[in-house]
Amino acid sequence: MAKAELEPRARTVLEPLTHFDLSTHSPSTSPTRSLSISTLSDSQTLIFIGTHSGTLILLETDPASKTTSFLRSLSVCDGSPVDRILVLAEIGKLLVLCDGALFLVDSLLSQPVKRLSFFKGVSAITRRFRSTGNETESTNFMDNNASSSSEYASTSQRLLQRLSGGIRANGLRIKESEQQQQQQQQQRSEGNFVFAVVIGKRLILVELVLGNRVNKSDIDVNGVYGSLVVLKELQCIDGVVALVWLDDSIIVGTVNGYSLFSCVTGQSGVIFSLPDVSTPPQLKLLWKEWNLLLLVDNVGVLVDVHGRPVGGSLVFRRGGPDSIGEMSSYVVVVRDGKMEVYHKKSGSCIQSVTFGGEGVGLCIVADEEVGSGKLVAVATPNKVICYRKLPSEEQIKDLLRKKNFKEAIALVEELECDGELSKDMLSFVHAQVGFLLLFDLHFEEAVNHFLQSETMQPSEVFPFIMRDPNRWSLLVPRNRYWGLHPPPKPVEDVVDDGLMAIQRATFLRKAGVETLIDDDFLLNPPSRADLLESAIKNITRYLEACREKELTLPVREGVDTLLMYLYRALNRIDDMEKLASSANSCIVEELETLLDDSGHLRTLAFIYASKGISSKALAIWRILARNYSTGLWKDPARENGVQDTINNSFSSKEIAAVEASKILEESSDQDLVLQHLGWVADVNQVLAVRVLTSDKRANQLSPDEVIAAIDPRKVEIFQRYLQWLIEDQDCDDTQFHTLYALSLAKSAIEAFEAENTYQNTDIGRVDDTGMSDNRMNLIFESPVRERLQIFLQSSDLYDPEEVLDLIEGSDLWLEKAILYRKLGQEALVLQILALKLEDSEAAEQYCAEIGRPDAYMQLLDMYLDPQDGKEPMFKAAVRLLHNHGESLDPLQVLEKAYTLVWILRKIRESNN
Repeated sequence: MAKAELEPRARTVLEPLTHFDLSTHSPSTSPTRSLSISTLSDSQTLIFIGTHSGTLILLETDPASKTTSFLRSLSVCDGSPVDRILVLAEIGKLLVLCDGALFLVDSLLSQPVKRLSFFKGVSAITRRFRSTGNETESTNFMDNNASSSSEYASTSQRLLQRLSGGIRANGLRIKESEQQQQQQQQQRSEGNFVFAVVIGKRLILVELVLGNRVNKSDIDVNGVYGSLVVLKELQCIDGVVALVWLDDSIIVGTVNGYSLFSCVTGQSGVIFSLPDVSTPPQLKLLWKEWNLLLLVDNVGVLVDVHGRPVGGSLVFRRGGPDSIGEMSSYVVVVRDGKMEVYHKKSGSCIQSVTFGGEGVGLCIVADEEVGSGKLVAVATPNKVICYRKLPSEEQIKDLLRKKNFKEAIALVEELECDGELSKDMLSFVHAQVGFLLLFDLHFEEAVNHFLQSETMQPSEVFPFIMRDPNRWSLLVPRNRYWGLHPPPKPVEDVVDDGLMAIQRATFLRKAGVETLIDDDFLLNPPSRADLLESAIKNITRYLEACREKELTLPVREGVDTLLMYLYRALNRIDDMEKLASSANSCIVEELETLLDDSGHLRTLAFIYASKGISSKALAIWRILARNYSTGLWKDPARENGVQDTINNSFSSKEIAAVEASKILEESSDQDLVLQHLGWVADVNQVLAVRVLTSDKRANQLSPDEVIAAIDPRKVEIFQRYLQWLIEDQDCDDTQFHTLYALSLAKSAIEAFEAENTYQNTDIGRVDDTGMSDNRMNLIFESPVRERLQIFLQSSDLYDPEEVLDLIEGSDLWLEKAILYRKLGQEALVLQILALKLEDSEAAEQYCAEIGRPDAYMQLLDMYLDPQDGKEPMFKAAVRLLHNHGESLDPLQVLEKAYTLVWILRKIRESNN
């Protein structure tokens, strides 16, 4: 699809360099017919002008001094126009087409013109070019002994044999190494000395051979003999006016259309036909991409070497041009005194320049046919103007000064894609655009460009946040850009200056003066508060993204510290605390006064903790836990709309305790841990236990010091710590085992008594207490008596007598049985199991453990005579006889039975 724009985009690609008036120099000079240029060095470019009268004019341009001067002129053929000038810069020669004949001319016009007498009636000529990277695929005519059917075949065959067969013209054989060097040189230069010539319907492929004289017809040019050697002849079509030879394809243009010929096979095909009414055909080889441009009226069709369309087409706004040139990524066309520059890929008209009035006559544009020139020459019938490509940086600067930021970025991307600029330059321009937008108060767009720059340093935005001088002033790069924006300053000043500029622009607009201020700002002036908020939000966004990059330590410190400043300015408390509580590089000295004065104590505590200043962090958490209702920090539950005052208050205190416990769990500072243990335990005993039993600290706390520091009222903390020492730390200190047993025993007695005393307590009160217990006493899941019984049975390191003394007067019979068993008091154990607990199975099992028959007899005595007025336990006795009768002495059992019968008789008699 063809691409076009109604108006050219505001960009300067070519700038005028020099101007030369031919009529002033020589009033009798006939109009210009053809034009070519050749750059010899950075300070010398030659311009060759062919006139309608057959004269060659040589001009010299010095780009450094911006001057063009006349050197000399030379008549080629009187009265006939110079139709074509081919510059052979490698050998300092010109091949000129004039009046159907070919002439070889010295490039400085210092030698007489030599006519190549072979050819007459030439209508078109072109040099063969071989595309970069395709040299091995295209045919090398130096290695091809193709025959020719023309009258020159025998001569060329002999000469080719001499040049390729290792024999000099004088008959001496060439050394092998020298021959190889010659062949390599021939391969490199063949594309520069092979031409296609059209004579009528004949397409003749020839080579210009320079060397020693071979034939009398060879032309002597400065002592070097040259001749055109026919390589091949093809059948062509009539009326060829345009011709290009690239690799193995020869494209010809006639008034009827464009055709492609193969120089190898001679086969041809039509690329496409022209309409009946059309501008004359033109062909232009585009060096940069090795494509061709074929003119069809006002459309330039891009095709590859095989004639296949590539990409889009260029639509020329002013109709079919008089001439077409190339400059880097652009196509240059001229017509009616105007020059237009089109981008090849986008098809956009980038620049339009007027260099002559309408009706000025034929205009010609010439570029260097080596593809790397920096100049183009434009000729009217009586003057020549040289244009120089504006350096890429200057083009970009020009767009930025006009505030065409999108076009500037698009240009840089195009130049990067074309290989003319590096990726770093793209990053550089993104940063430059960002600063310009920032000073234009477009903060979101500015940061978007900052984020696309891979070379911009985060420290470059520091001056916009904190005034100089400050800790990071020396980190800020100086003079890194093109000076298109003011020096960095705090965003408050940027906003104030921007608002003043908007006010001035408003007055100027009323006076009819145009300004570069954004129309949206003029129609709806923004408020200072909104601009400041936008600036801070977007700079914050940039610094947040910078945290993901690899930065030096000083820069990381600046990014995190200043990010905290910005969060505070936006009152983004959650982000402040998130940054402070994560791994960060904040500088405490820069923030502690700021956060303390503003009441952001939680954030300050997090920062202290992240920097290992645990004492200050814990002091803040302690203050917050005690003053949760004084407004020092917001309650998350209240923020969520929950109105339960008790739960909300408790939650607030507990959050402070949780954060403090995180620090204490990792601290090996025993004094610090024990100093804050009390208030943490007051808030949540589970947290206190975690602190004491943490395995995160490098060095464990002293058990004696910890036990001494635990509040005696925090019994479960005391017990859980001892349990951890004994079970997890494998402590075998009898003192700690006894302390643990005594503490459990005391708690069990209290729990037993409380259960009996308060079993009928008001339900509401029980629920209220239970709620508090559920929140604060989740240290143990199992009842205290169960824990006591397990420990008494499992440990052999406590003092059972001391524990027994404590529970002697209680009803903890099972615990007593365990202790008596530890002491070897078998009878007392049996009494408790059989009579107090009435656990026949446990009593029988204990007898089995004793292992003596008399134990069973003793148990039977207890069943039959329980004492203390209790009825005999006949069922238990029968169970014992049934299960363990074989272990009992039959005589003793009968004796016990007789005694039992006598007792029962007496009881019956007394009842009667």
